[in-house]
Amino acid sequence: MKPIWIVDDDQSIRFVLEKALLREQLPSRSFTNARDVLTALDEDKGPQVLVSDIRMPGGSGLDLLDKVKAKYPGLPVIIMTAYSDLDSAVSAFQGGAFEYLPKPFDLSKAVELIRRAVEESQREEVVDEGMDDTPEMLGQAPAMQDVFRAIGRLSQSNVTVMITGESGSGKELVARALHKHSPRANGPFVAINTAAIPKDLLESELFGHERGAFTGAQTMRRGRFEQADGGTLFLDEIGDMPFDLQTRLLRVLSDGHFYRVGGHSAVKTNVRVIAATHQNLEQRVKEGVFREDLFHRLNVIRLRLPALRERREDIPMLTRHFLQQSARQLGVEPKRISDAALAWLGQFGFPGNVRQLENMCHWLTVMAPAQVIEPKDLPPEVAVTEAPPAVAVLTGSMPVTEPSALGPVHAEIAVLQKLPDAPAMPAAGWEQGLESEARALLATDRTDVWDTLTARFESRLIQAALAATRGRRIDAAQKLGIGRNTITRKIQELGLE
Repeated sequence: MKPIWIVDDDQSIRFVLEKALLREQLPSRSFTNARDVLTALDEDKGPQVLVSDIRMPGGSGLDLLDKVKAKYPGLPVIIMTAYSDLDSAVSAFQGGAFEYLPKPFDLSKAVELIRRAVEESQREEVVDEGMDDTPEMLGQAPAMQDVFRAIGRLSQSNVTVMITGESGSGKELVARALHKHSPRANGPFVAINTAAIPKDLLESELFGHERGAFTGAQTMRRGRFEQADGGTLFLDEIGDMPFDLQTRLLRVLSDGHFYRVGGHSAVKTNVRVIAATHQNLEQRVKEGVFREDLFHRLNVIRLRLPALRERREDIPMLTRHFLQQSARQLGVEPKRISDAALAWLGQFGFPGNVRQLENMCHWLTVMAPAQVIEPKDLPPEVAVTEAPPAVAVLTGSMPVTEPSALGPVHAEIAVLQKLPDAPAMPAAGWEQGLESEARALLATDRTDVWDTLTARFESRLIQAALAATRGRRIDAAQKLGIGRNTITRKIQELGLE
């Protein structure tokens, strides 16, 4: 933690505060005048909290406050003043001071106030998150390449973006990449999950509040829109935002002005908004719980992030990456994973998407007994059995069945509409039929068994989806859980035109 800076020409005040902060294990640094503070600000990264007297030789505390706030608007500044200087205290608040500390002060109350300022400072540091540490997105699957191309096309734009995708698919990572490769890269990136904050607090979190706006509002507080000024504000799970707050958000997006809670002066902000949701916002609009005008304001560019089951070819690369990452975090030797274990992971549905895979790799780093992870070491939810994992394909002679009959490994396979030429077979036999077909082909000299069976499976699956949607490709892709570009490419590759 950065030190607390104490500025006072009175040596006894500096000494008492230094010793009190030392007992609380809070680092401190003292100055006798404002001039030395301004010099140190040019040389150092700045303090965690600044505690300054008002009347000092070489410059007043109020002048110092103005100059510090110009450089570090989020830095909490506590102004010390005598009882006779209450007019100056009012001026201090108008200048953005965190609080004033009347002299003579109670030492325990002074330390408590400084601690509150430290907490506020740490909260403000969310805007200083280093984008250089943002992990690069990984993925070789065509669906992820589409995402990368979209980020590249948007790299010189400040346009509003809506990211859709299932929970855990990496929407915030995409938002960070959009910020990192945008003209606002040098500005702050501020993220807020609108679903994780109680409704009563969300308005204050977004727009800030004035001192005394409500019970407990002891100081003025900047909201996320102010923190993100000049940068990017990421609104995660926007579909869960309360309806009345949607009106305020729409106004900010329209003219860039807002009022803090309890405030009477408009605050202007220059923020690029990136929103994300796992919900169907069009349906939320129809249900009357999401404003249609806000939806259109946010939905300028829509970027759909694929689920992990749509990019299974990325699972081995992601698994090895997360195992390396977990090992670095824990300070241990990274574990390796066998091809057999990767095959089981490749068949798992991952309802929690990439986040679930990452957590699974943390679990394996701690719990796997050997340096090489085998199928038996995988967590219980992967449902490893003695039989090897089957390839998720469907041949022309195979029946249609319900997902519940597919077993835990294949539960993610969609229900297939029965085609006219598909013979009726017992529901439990389609996997056996697949195995028989595969064995028959493997017994020959053919070397294209995978491609042959996969093409037959994909062809039947796409035809079934198109039949169910009366040939509408966009609807078929949505039902299958794949992108529009993916289904178009598959139709061309499989000759289904």
